[in-house]
Amino acid sequence: MSYQEPQSARAVLMVRPAGFGFNPQTAATNRFQRDHAPAGAAERQQRVLGEFDALAEALARAGVRVIIADDTADPVKPDAVFPNNWVSFHRDGTVVLYPMLAANRRLERREELIAQVAREGAFRITRTVDLSHREAESKYLEGTGSLVLDRAAHIAYACLSPRTDLDVLGDFAQQLDYELMTFDALDGGAPIYHTNVLMAVGTHFAVVCGASIADSQHRDAVFSKLEATGHAIVDISLPQMREFAGNLLELGGQRGKLIALSSAAWGSLDARQRRALESHAEIVAVDLATIERLGGGSVRCMLAEIHLPPRGR
Repeated sequence: MSYQEPQSARAVLMVRPAGFGFNPQTAATNRFQRDHAPAGAAERQQRVLGEFDALAEALARAGVRVIIADDTADPVKPDAVFPNNWVSFHRDGTVVLYPMLAANRRLERREELIAQVAREGAFRITRTVDLSHREAESKYLEGTGSLVLDRAAHIAYACLSPRTDLDVLGDFAQQLDYELMTFDALDGGAPIYHTNVLMAVGTHFAVVCGASIADSQHRDAVFSKLEATGHAIVDISLPQMREFAGNLLELGGQRGKLIALSSAAWGSLDARQRRALESHAEIVAVDLATIERLGGGSVRCMLAEIHLPPRGR
């Protein structure tokens, strides 16, 4: 590794959804989705946009640079609000494009959004690593949903699932010089679809649902690696994981580091766990009830961190 990368980005990409809704193409592998819409399509969309704007505004108030791109209404992309699954941005100027399991999610990969990030943020892109061709082999790796990155130590944590293929993990690790920590994680006997719902890694802390890692040797290996790289572990329960307590993200704000998560996730934590997180960063919690229920993802899924170098360097 020839460059240093901080764990927490100071800028993020968010995509304002044009046609958010329950996605039947992802439901078979995402047990967090619930097909229950308490309102009509217009009211549902209004609620979703309200939740989206509340998160964007809370992050901006905390000093995070938020680049907002607009989804297009046609074709319909029900999960466009979750851009972290199709793209990641890295400190050496690399952009990675990822293979997606659901055909309608592949429509989210739009070159114009990457161009918008570079233009609005005055960021420099030096290369693109495009792994999307692995879709033709039915092999998938859904960005920083499948991967939880310790960017400073260049370690990628990944639970294997239909959306996280070992071969594509190897491609990522080779192209970006990452060490892999792979394991199996289960909820109700089924593989957990994305690693970022069961764990998150900050600069000096990590949130992990240890109970989801069924193999004790794998669990011990994950915990040992986190501790060896200087992370204090906040172990959450399966019920807390289901409230998206693991789906949080550390970012760099105006007043220092912050932890962004949903109000449901924050509300699920006990006093000891809250104190542990508050000792590391300011807490920014936002209500995302509609997005969480229908989309099966939360705050972390909505944010593609931008680690790209500034133009001119």
